[in-house]
Amino acid sequence: MKVLLINGSPHEQGTTYTALKKAADTLEGLGIEAEIFHVGKLETTCIDCRVCKKKGNNRCVFDDAVNRALEKAETADGFIFGTPVHYASASGLMTAFMDRAFYAGSELFRYKPAAAVACARRAGTTVTVDQLNKYMTITCMPIVASQYWNMVHGNGAEDAVKDEEGMQIMETLAKNMAWLLRCIEAGKQVGINPPPMEPQKRTNFIR
Repeated sequence: MKVLLINGSPHEQGTTYTALKKAADTLEGLGIEAEIFHVGKLETTCIDCRVCKKKGNNRCVFDDAVNRALEKAETADGFIFGTPVHYASASGLMTAFMDRAFYAGSELFRYKPAAAVACARRAGTTVTVDQLNKYMTITCMPIVASQYWNMVHGNGAEDAVKDEEGMQIMETLAKNMAWLLRCIEAGKQVGINPPPMEPQKRTNFIR
């Protein structure tokens, strides 16, 4: 089993990486493969061209870090999405990534457990976790929780490791992720599989 951890910070090894690394190390210690993927740079935000839907290949028309992550998502069993807090929301980089990745590759995420992690110097974390959770709840993904909201505080990596509660939250999150992955695997072995997706009914507010 494998968990893909997405680092949506412009800084490759900052506070967000430190939080994800704690979760990744815990997962590895529990026998779950873990990989941290740094988004880095993107060519563009989603332009709603819908080429990905026409092709149906779970890839974005813009071939950058989004597609590299989607390729890894094919073999991932669970996900942890991490972002710094910018103006009380996810970073612009992470928002662009989530928009494009989930629109182009929703089939790769469906029914796989996931969690959102937000990192900040002081505030805006709960709003940011809520923002990222919405991508998962619209994609039939079980949400993995911890004993408190998934957040780590610090102005840099050196501060994040001093957030004892935050580090414990990441550790508990990883343990809960490993537990749920094993429960899902055990279910599959006795014939319990996700329910089939029905054709989606789409309405609007004028009819």
